[in-house]
Amino acid sequence: MSWTDEEIQKVWEKGQRDPYNDPNVWRKDECGAWMNRAPYGNRNFDYGWEIDHISPGGSDSLSNLRPLQWKNNVDKSDGRLKCNIVSDGNKNVVLH
Repeated sequence: MSWTDEEIQKVWEKGQRDPYNDPNVWRKDECGAWMNRAPYGNRNFDYGWEIDHISPGGSDSLSNLRPLQWKNNVDKSDGRLKCNIVSDGNKNVVLH
């Protein structure tokens, strides 16, 4: 799906704010992993993120969309969120 800049921004705004970081630049996904606003769709950056459908196969309405750090989105292959990437202080780490 090709999202408009406005749709991308609305999904970004659903990310969790951190009181110590600029919410226009940094947010956390539902797993607590850091995401940086600028590298939307960039899988070559630890803080890149993607738009995820909460209910796979569901609608493209904002209520069914959320921002996820890209590795957490990829790991959702069976439709369930696994939260393999989380934050540890100011960096993302892999859970084992």
